[in-house]
Amino acid sequence: MNVRRSAAALAATVVVLGAATPAVAAPSPSPSPSVAIPDGLYGDADPTYDGVWRQSLALLAQDTAGVVPAPEAVGWLTGQQCADGSFAAFRADPARACGARTAVDTNSTAAAAQALAALGGRRAAVGKAVGWLKSVQNKDGGWGYTPGGATDANSTSVVVGALAAAGERPAEVRADGHSPYDALLKLALPCADGGAFAFQPDQKGKLTANDDATAAAVVGALGKGLAGASPKPTGTPPGCADATDAGQAARNGAAHLVEALADDRHLTSALPGAEDQPDYGNTADAVLALTTAGHGDLAAPALRWLESHAADWAARGGPAAYAQLILAADALGSDPRSFGGHDLVKLLGATGPAPAETPTPRQEERPADDGGSWSVLWWVGGLCLVAAVGAVLALRGRGRAGRS
Repeated sequence: MNVRRSAAALAATVVVLGAATPAVAAPSPSPSPSVAIPDGLYGDADPTYDGVWRQSLALLAQDTAGVVPAPEAVGWLTGQQCADGSFAAFRADPARACGARTAVDTNSTAAAAQALAALGGRRAAVGKAVGWLKSVQNKDGGWGYTPGGATDANSTSVVVGALAAAGERPAEVRADGHSPYDALLKLALPCADGGAFAFQPDQKGKLTANDDATAAAVVGALGKGLAGASPKPTGTPPGCADATDAGQAARNGAAHLVEALADDRHLTSALPGAEDQPDYGNTADAVLALTTAGHGDLAAPALRWLESHAADWAARGGPAAYAQLILAADALGSDPRSFGGHDLVKLLGATGPAPAETPTPRQEERPADDGGSWSVLWWVGGLCLVAAVGAVLALRGRGRAGRS
């Protein structure tokens, strides 16, 4: 779910090394003097290539964290929608009607649909977005970044998330008899080649494993969206087997991600002419993908690595990067408000208009003023001390050992 949004201008027209369509952002381009940052938009970087995307991720992450976003932030996103339901990456003048030259795309449209569906009360906007996505479905059942573009795993997966968010059954959304799951299955490599997903075939039809596409496709093949899901862990490591359906292909992809994370606890970015370096965004996506596949226990080491290493990356990346970390942490049941010593929810909120409402701390996290529940705890503790001092001391010893 994470080819860099800063490359999105190229993604609309070319495929770069099998990884072109963005589906979760990292650092955005620097602000351009010719582009004013609109009120209501999260982040202060040039929104030309990722405005709708980062706004959608920010709103989705806030909703996941129990935050009610600012009305002007939601209004900015809804105002970006074209009359036919589609979204472009950014429209500087939303009052001007979209035309044939408006660069609408499936990723922006699908992300916006997911965010607006999560916020609720915007069924018409979501319905129009999904209607447009259906109208540009490729005959193989998938989607490319632009209408009519070659199907790729990332775009198909983010559209699956939009369909599911709108209450559709992705398996029943077909073109020429093919569903999105059929398209994803064709992009799955066999176990002999590692079981990962490719972004899309190269010019000779060859599939090449791509961690970014794999993280996206695992979630998409399971019928979930950008926020993933948090099922009960399966308790067994994923294994690779011949995939005759999207579910098995997702399990194979999860097995690939587990192996890819095993040595360093993070994925690595390999770009031509540059030294390999940790890929924070794709690592967060892998955590969310593994958790959605029921392997949160195997994703936990990668999340802990992000807690220790991703702060600078997120500060540079801005709202979409904070959102990625929030969604990954939430999927795994970790508190994004205490993430490696940082409150990701607060940091995200600081990049845009102040939220309309933020949740108060849970009652059990605050000392009670009336002494009721705490009195009970002290009473029980007293009985324990009187009846079994030795047992209490043993428990204390284990507690100290666990904290050391």
